[in-house]
Amino acid sequence: MAEPGQVSVVIPAYNEEGAIGAVVRAVSAGAPWHEVLVVDDGSSDGTAAAAEEAGARVIRHPYNKGNGAAVKTGIREAAGAVVLLLDADGQHPPETALTLVEAVGRFDMVIGARAGADQAWLRAFGNAVLKSFASWLTGRPIPDLTSGFRAARRDRLLEILHLLPNGFSYPTTSCLALMKAGHSVAFIPVKARRREGKGKLRPFREGVRFLLIILKVVTLFSPLKVFFPIALTSFLTGAAYGLWNVWRHDKIPMGAGLLLQLGVVVFLFGLISEQIAATQERR
Repeated sequence: MAEPGQVSVVIPAYNEEGAIGAVVRAVSAGAPWHEVLVVDDGSSDGTAAAAEEAGARVIRHPYNKGNGAAVKTGIREAAGAVVLLLDADGQHPPETALTLVEAVGRFDMVIGARAGADQAWLRAFGNAVLKSFASWLTGRPIPDLTSGFRAARRDRLLEILHLLPNGFSYPTTSCLALMKAGHSVAFIPVKARRREGKGKLRPFREGVRFLLIILKVVTLFSPLKVFFPIALTSFLTGAAYGLWNVWRHDKIPMGAGLLLQLGVVVFLFGLISEQIAATQERR
């Protein structure tokens, strides 16, 4: 079980002057953390000053690099053995932070999973689709794929730091990468609050990006999960189309042959990718 004195609280922030001070004070009052570190991602308002006034150590990016880039900076600069991540907009309940931290040790990462009712309907629907797809690909139920409220061993996060994108998709990538690498990930229900200010996430654009990241991470760690269904669908479609034409027209069309070949080629690519992934894991 992780102790608060081992924990670096990392809060990425961009133009959150109105909320960051209250967030820092609330989380600081919750436990004697090793440090509270705010990474100001090139804000144009008084975010950095408000965070410093509230007692946080502040690192500033010279320009806006993205939420994921701020998280990566915080992980690199953190002095604690455990990193607690939360957003700067006030939606994550600081009083739940200890619950997440105390489970680190038994688990490599603990994620605060929000209920769908705590999110806007469009975001909740998009998250439901993405987490269902991710659960199928990983073979394990994932109640919340995009929550930024999580605690994890810093050494585990450093292992996957190169995989994390600079945008808003780092929660998805870090969760899937640790799960597919065989590390222990747990989900603890939390009650999310309404965020302060206007959200910066664009649902459609980020949804497409999340889907691509799911495919990228799963392809990196378990390629056959992606390649095999495509190969099987192509092969069976080609076989069915070919047999139907043999029965009706006494010949196999070129389209059926191409679909059969595509199925075989994609399957072989999947096997090669699986071997490459296994080689990478042994390094």
